[in-house]
Amino acid sequence: MQDTIRGHVDLLLLAALARGPAHGYALADALKERSGGVFELAEGTIYPALYRLERQGLVASSWEDGRTRRRRVYRLTRRGRGELAKQQDAWRGFAHAMEAVLP
Repeated sequence: MQDTIRGHVDLLLLAALARGPAHGYALADALKERSGGVFELAEGTIYPALYRLERQGLVASSWEDGRTRRRRVYRLTRRGRGELAKQQDAWRGFAHAMEAVLP
């Protein structure tokens, strides 16, 4: 299943952040939980994607004090919300077309 995620990590992260700000581990946990364990993303996948999304202006981050240590918390920007809507529309169109073709 991990191969099918390739190319969709950005959409998954943007969608998870639409629920509210979170740090990387919380994002990984939320994606795993909401997908019934199907989307189990490694830190080596999540953090480079978050850094890329931040460089593109789709997410912003800040340091916050956690219970045990400081952690970087990510949130969607206005531009990120627009990109999320665009990617959701594209994904839904693709899924609809696949459903129409599959027996």
